[in-house]
Amino acid sequence: MNHAYILTLSCPDRKGIVHAVSGFLLQNGGNIEEAAQYNDVGTGVFFMRVQFTCEVGVASSDDVLKTQLAEFAAPFGMTFKLHSADQPMRTVILVSKEGHCLNDLLFRCKSGLLPIDVRAIISNHREFYQLAASYNIPFHHLPVIAATKADVEKKQMAIIESEGAELVVLARYMQILSNDLCRQLAGRAINIHHSFLPSFKGAKPYYQAHDRGVKLIGATAHYVTADLDEGPIIEQDVARADHSKTVDDLTAMGRDTESQVLARAVKWHSEHRVLLNGHKTVIFK
Repeated sequence: MNHAYILTLSCPDRKGIVHAVSGFLLQNGGNIEEAAQYNDVGTGVFFMRVQFTCEVGVASSDDVLKTQLAEFAAPFGMTFKLHSADQPMRTVILVSKEGHCLNDLLFRCKSGLLPIDVRAIISNHREFYQLAASYNIPFHHLPVIAATKADVEKKQMAIIESEGAELVVLARYMQILSNDLCRQLAGRAINIHHSFLPSFKGAKPYYQAHDRGVKLIGATAHYVTADLDEGPIIEQDVARADHSKTVDDLTAMGRDTESQVLARAVKWHSEHRVLLNGHKTVIFK
C-alpha cells in the first residue's frame, strides 16, 4: 500500500538540487508523480514542489521520513515542509453579511472540488447559521465592537486552534484583524476583496466604480498580513464592463469574480501549490 506525500522546499540556488532531491526520494522508496521547480534569478532562491508516493513500511513513518529529510536538507540550507496528500486541509471560514464566497466554498467542498475539511464557520452576524447547519458545520456567532475586539479575537483563535485549522479563509469577513492575530495566522489566512482598492476605498465601491464608468472590475485573493490588503497575492481576475452595466450588474459580476478567485486560491493553498517568496508568491499550478 502506498502513501502519498507532497514535499515543498526552498533554498539558495545551486547546481544539482533536482538531481539530489530525486535521488533522495528514490533511495527512500519514493516514486515521483508530479514535480515542478522555479529559480528566482533576482533573489537566487530555488523553489520546488514534489508529489510522490512511498510504500508503507519503507520510510517506517512520517517522523522518520522528516528526520531523514532534515539531514538531507541541512547541507543545502534548505527549508522544507512535508504534507500528507491524502488528508483534506482543516479549515475555518470567517464571514460577515455577504455570503456569496461562503456559499461557493461550501458547495465546492461538498462536491469534492476542494480538498478542504471545513471545521467551523465564525461570523459577527447570524445570517448564515442555517446555511452552516445545512452542511452540518458548527457555527459560532461572535459579534464585534471596538470594546470587545480583543476578547473576540482570542475566542476566534481558540476555535481555530481547537479545530487544528491549517487554513483560515476570510470569505468577505468585514473586520480588520489586529496585528497580533495577523502574526498568529501568518501564511495560513487568505482574504478576498474587490480590486478597486486603493482607487475606490470605503463604502459602496461598486457605486463609486459605476460613477467613474469603469471598464474592468476584478478581485484579489491574498495572504493576510498586518499591512491592510497588501499581503502576498495568490490570485486575481477581472471581468469587462461597459456603459450599459448598472450598479446591480457590477455588483453581481464582482461577486462572481470574487467567488471564483477565492476558490482558486483556496484550492492551490490546500494542495500546497503556493510558496511564499518574500512579498510575492510562487504558485505551481
